Amino acid sequence: MKALVLEDYKRLVYKDVPLPETGPEEVLVQVKACGICGSDVHGLDGSTKRRQPPLIMGHEASGCIVETGSHVNGWQKGDRVTFDSTIYCGRCFYCRQGFSNRCEHGRILGVACDEYRRNGAFAEYIAVPQHILYRLPEGLSFEHAATMEPLSIAFHGVNRTPLALNHSALVMGTGVIGLLAIQALRLAGCGCIIGVDVIPERLKLARQLGADHVINAAGGDSIAQVLELTEGRGVHVAIEAVGVTETIELATRCLRKGGSLTIIGNLSPSIQLPLQVAVMRELSVFGSCASSGEYPACLEMLARGSIRMAPLISAVAPLSDGGKWFERLYNKEPGLMKVILRPDQQQ
Repeated sequence: MKALVLEDYKRLVYKDVPLPETGPEEVLVQVKACGICGSDVHGLDGSTKRRQPPLIMGHEASGCIVETGSHVNGWQKGDRVTFDSTIYCGRCFYCRQGFSNRCEHGRILGVACDEYRRNGAFAEYIAVPQHILYRLPEGLSFEHAATMEPLSIAFHGVNRTPLALNHSALVMGTGVIGLLAIQALRLAGCGCIIGVDVIPERLKLARQLGADHVINAAGGDSIAQVLELTEGRGVHVAIEAVGVTETIELATRCLRKGGSLTIIGNLSPSIQLPLQVAVMRELSVFGSCASSGEYPACLEMLARGSIRMAPLISAVAPLSDGGKWFERLYNKEPGLMKVILRPDQQQ
């Protein structure tokens, strides 16, 4: 089969590779669409140590089952599916409590680190365990189904956040996750939603997708603007979707007393937190990792049009052109958001 292989840092090669073996409890999926995740782009240069070559990356995917293992039940050839990005064991302490994202033995598709190696979905085929599969609703396109992973991450972050009807909310960073979080907050019943970024095009899109107000953090006193919009108190909750000291500090200082900060972004391995602000205002801080059970709800909401995904998809391209799109994303080309690669498309 053909695959897009990270042969060395900053070197992606479209080449022939062996077809993956399918275990007794696995299915072989013909990949129809796979999204380029920001973590794939960050892993391209080796800075994260999570994409050690040689490796087939990719964990945001959808496709059709073409083969089933001998112990697979409830799935058959031709089923249209997507799947979790994490292969969780289902048996450990955390899995038994319903927290599959905290699995003690979890393996992320398309990741090669010191602990494990697992090829991903930038390929014509991928083998995955049956317990991480989800059936696609009728009429949902493969391209939109391939966005389930980032959508579920955004919803998981919102689910982690203590919300009440009409709460004010700030979303720091209006990339793909931030824009999906804005839509999730609106569905959750939030009142005033404020999007913050430094890229005007993204802020414009944030307004279109549900933000009541947007603030360009590069253009003035963002905290003062938030206070003006919230009767001088600050927002009830903040969703941080970047993960660097500057944005986390800004989000923290925009919270009212008793407010809550949920951190989804993890671009930096460590950050500085304004401790006195957090203590004196009695703030709550929540970390949010991946997702845990949100896929079915996300699939239904996307299928019925409650979530707008099309404005976030910048391009659908052949997998053979993947190297060029990775380069454009790595170079932060203006206007690019989510890029979907299709193995079955021709150049």
